[in-house]
Formats: sequence, C-alpha cells, structure tokens
Amino acid sequence: MRKLTLALLAIVCLTAGSTAMAELCAADPVPAATLLLPYFEVDLQDPNGITTLFSVTNASASAAVFHVVLWSDLSVPVLDFDVYLTGYDTQVINLRDIIVNGVFPRTADDGADTTDTISPQGPLSQDINFPGSTGPCVEAFPVGSIGSIYTTHMQAALTGTFSPLLGGCAGQVFGDNIARGYATLDSVTQCSLLFPGDAGYFAGGIADTRNILFGDYQYVNPSQNFAQGESMVSIESSSRSFSGGPAAYGPFVAGDYTFYGRYVGWTGIDQREPLPSMWGVRYNTGGAASAGTDLIVWRDSTRAQGTFACNARPPWFPLASNNVIAFDEEENPYQAPGCTVSPCSIDEGTPFPAEAQRVAVGVDPIFTPAESGWIYLNLNTAVLGSQNPNIPLAQSWVVAIGSSEGRFSYGANATALNNLCVGGDVILIP
Repeated sequence: MRKLTLALLAIVCLTAGSTAMAELCAADPVPAATLLLPYFEVDLQDPNGITTLFSVTNASASAAVFHVVLWSDLSVPVLDFDVYLTGYDTQVINLRDIIVNGVFPRTADDGADTTDTISPQGPLSQDINFPGSTGPCVEAFPVGSIGSIYTTHMQAALTGTFSPLLGGCAGQVFGDNIARGYATLDSVTQCSLLFPGDAGYFAGGIADTRNILFGDYQYVNPSQNFAQGESMVSIESSSRSFSGGPAAYGPFVAGDYTFYGRYVGWTGIDQREPLPSMWGVRYNTGGAASAGTDLIVWRDSTRAQGTFACNARPPWFPLASNNVIAFDEEENPYQAPGCTVSPCSIDEGTPFPAEAQRVAVGVDPIFTPAESGWIYLNLNTAVLGSQNPNIPLAQSWVVAIGSSEGRFSYGANATALNNLCVGGDVILIP
C-alpha cells in the first residue's frame, strides 16, 4: 500500500500544474528549446588529457529529439546529429568519443527499439515512433560509430587545419592538438541533417518551440584528477509552451535580435531569445590559495560563417569589444600602459577575438596587477559587413572557471548587465 501511495504521489507531482518559473529574455537556468555549450576542448592525442562532457535532460513526460551541431571556434558548422530521448530521459555525451573515436550515443525510438533495450521507457515516460523516424532517428549509427573520414574531418576543422570534407579551414590554429569549438542543441519535431542556417530548419517546422531541455557540462582532465563545470546556457522559445503563461517579450518579429538571427535573415522566425551582451564577473589570480581564473567567452559575430581559405581569416576576425575593464577590490580600474583616458580598455579592445574561447585572467591579454576583483565586459561591437539591424549590439555569454592549488575548482556564470530584448544598456561604464 505504501509503495502504491508513493507511486501515485510521484505521478501527481510530475503532472501537476506547477511549472518552471521562467522569464523570457532573462539569463536564467530553466528548461529551454535550445541549449548552448559555450566552449569545448578535447585533447586529440592524450586519452587522459582534457575532454568535455555534457548532459541533456528532457524535463517533459513526452518523448523528444535534440539536434546537436558542433561549431568551430570561428563559428563554422562542422557536424550535426540527432539524439532521441524518452520522457524524463537523460543522455550524457563525451566529446572525445565523437571527435576522436567516432562513437556516437546510441538511441532509438519505440518503433526501432522493439525490445526496449536501446532507449528504455520508464514507468512515467512516453516512448513513441518519433516523426521523421524513417530517417536518421532510427538508430542513426546502428553500431554507434562512423568512419575515419568524419573523425579526420572533425579533428582538422576543430584545430584550424585543412578539412577535406569542407575544402578549406574552419578555426584558429594553436598547434597544441586541442580541438576547440562550441555546440548548440535544439529541441526538434523531427529528425534531419540540417544546420540552423539551412532552408526549412525553422521555416519548415523542424525546430521545436517546446522549452523542455536542460543540462550541464564539465571540463574533465583525468591526468590531473581535475574537473570544472557549469550549467548549459538555456535559450527559451518565445512560445513558452513549457514555462506557461504569456511571454513577457515576443513573439519576436522581423528586426528583433534573436539567438539565431544571423541565420534567418533577422526575421525572428527562430523565436529564440537573445543572450545579453554586457557582463560583470569576479576573478582571483593568486594569493595564499594560488588561485586562478579563466573566462569562457562565447560571442556572436552576427554573420553566418562558412569555410575559408587556410591562409586567411573571416572578415570579422578579430572581434573587438566595446569595453573590458578590470577593477581591484578597492574599485581601482586597471589602466593599460600608455592609456590617456580613464578607465581604459584591456588589450586595445580585442581580448576575445573568436566566437568561442578560454582566456586566463592575470596575464595578457587580460593582465591586471590585482589578485582579486571584478571585470566589467561590454562585448557589443559593430562587425564589418553584418546585416544585423541592431548594430552595435552583439550577444554573448561569459563564465568564470576558477581553480586553487590544482585541487579545488568552481564554475560560475557571469552576471548579465543588460537585456537585448529591449536593446538598452542597463549598466554602461564610459
């Protein structure tokens, strides 16, 4: 009797009318239609070197599919694939498995999983023949892996060298055999092999409007017995079908800044909230605890980027910054050498030149003599050739990854200081 009561209570709790209290256009960790992994790293040579893991959870009882796109650090789409989730399902993905070994998560909908052993159905979960399952949704990778042509392509594209599949280059060259980039994950209504910029992805209804996904990511370095992580960036659809209630902003219309605006001609058809563009974040660079802070910074160049010649760079590179100022704990701004106006920007306004990067605080290009304080980042910038009707606004995301003595770590999302849904600067330091 007690077990039956608990089971009934669980069903009531999961199906009750209470929903996640989210606010559209707020930088809050809630179920969303799109998730952003703002930056990843994978050591291509050392199997015990750094890698990036991420998890995605379906917060709905209904079955779902999320569409993963891996982008280079200069925002060239490199690879995409779909992952099926039953209701309340969670999938964990190690990017080393994909980029180095070509092993993908093995999932299947109900029709393809007749024994219910690939994607098992829980007692409270839906498991269906997902629309589009005659395509890549039915065990897109029946043996869980792909050929070396794709791993060679990914490794080249994500290290800035020539990719035979792309016929050119896609990222920066560091020469350290570390694959770098970022990832987007969209809830979709059917399986496909389209990128967000392809015709039909949004206009054809492939992209879902349900705000049902949440997740997290970790940078794991087994050789150092060390890990750091944070929650995935939640990007809500203005339909707010999961959050409930009318949207505070939206639906988005032509000319509005939306997350995928550059890929849909700034029509607003993607209906994804934009991220902020101004941030405040704490740092620690030394002291008795031997502390250190890295900033994970994702940026929007506001231009759709394709493959480029390997002896060139995209026309928008490097991305400038409106203002980046480091303060110590006595509110003194750091003034760069030769600065004649106070406060001064760091590194002539280009400390974050790419779309995805990890940058240490306390050394160039973000040198500050203070051991602790906070950094103001105004990452708005006008990009040459951009069709963004909201110039110079440019969305971004900032995360502080802290460490101490090589044993302790934390991840903390920076504090948003503005909101691009209304287009105004909340805090502006001249």
